Amino acid sequence: MSPLGPRRWPWFVGVVLAIGVAFYVLQPILLPFVLGALIGYLGDPLVDILERRGMGRTWGVTVVFLVLTAVLVMALLIAVPALIHQVDALVRKVPDIYRWLTDTLLPWVQANLSIPVSRLPEIDWTSRLAENWQSLGKATATTLRGITGSGAGLLAWLFNMALVPVVAFYLMRDWDVLMAKILRMIPKAWQENTTVMVGEADEVLGAFIRGQLLVMLALGVIYSIGLSLVGVQLALVLGMVAGLASIVPYLGFIVGIASSLLVAWFQFHEPGALLLVALVFAIGQVLESVVLTPILVGDRIGLHPVAVIFALMAGGQIAGFLGVLVALPVSAVIMVFVRHAVARYRASELYTGE
Repeated sequence: MSPLGPRRWPWFVGVVLAIGVAFYVLQPILLPFVLGALIGYLGDPLVDILERRGMGRTWGVTVVFLVLTAVLVMALLIAVPALIHQVDALVRKVPDIYRWLTDTLLPWVQANLSIPVSRLPEIDWTSRLAENWQSLGKATATTLRGITGSGAGLLAWLFNMALVPVVAFYLMRDWDVLMAKILRMIPKAWQENTTVMVGEADEVLGAFIRGQLLVMLALGVIYSIGLSLVGVQLALVLGMVAGLASIVPYLGFIVGIASSLLVAWFQFHEPGALLLVALVFAIGQVLESVVLTPILVGDRIGLHPVAVIFALMAGGQIAGFLGVLVALPVSAVIMVFVRHAVARYRASELYTGE
């Protein structure tokens, strides 16, 4: 019987289905484990480097963990105050944007497209923003009372937050051992092919997770610095939003340039500023296409932009935020196995007819 004989396939399909059902049923408690696994996967190559240089595995994990924590804390200390200041400035601009829509854009559209004359309702933005901030405060207070009012709910939330670094530490320390044990559980007839496919899947995952995160961060920094040089007031918010949205192909560019042009117009009212904003995003796109993506990600993922959008929407529909978090990595790994399956099909008698 061939290595992929029919007697093994029911077991394989059963295991895959069992994993899928377990993921769906247990998704309310899986988020700290998924985040911990993500951190462990990102840190494992760094720990391997330290281990090859003579440092013990546990000490290497400790060093990597402390470095990652320090970088995260520094980024939060630098970025959060600036983000809060710029979000506050954005909120103050809402009345001006609404007034421009009412007094300029809507009349122009009606005059040029022969739409019946109508006006947007007048809004007292001073009282409306105050009401919204008051409602937000009430909603936040109600949520906090709901969490703290239930001892079990507060305990579960604290436990989940504390569990993420614990899971990340132990997975980072034992990553290679766990992978070897999982491989030994696979039928011996499959182990050679599985080792090859797991190696390709690891390459794809590494290219996606590490590479795409670096591309998103780099684009956010490029857009933020470029918009700051132009003088756009909300440069940090606009640049980071565009960088994060770039996880979907072209979405970051579309969202970023549209919102930045709108903000620049309200701030400067000059076509030259709009051209400079467009130049910033054009430079970002060129750098992404020519430098960032080829170097940091490469062409190994093989996911079509439509497949990326579908994977994100499907993940969100199935498992909410957790599904979105794992959608693209899972899709990238599935594509590795699909390519191998297609290659075997094309070499089979079913395809060749021989």
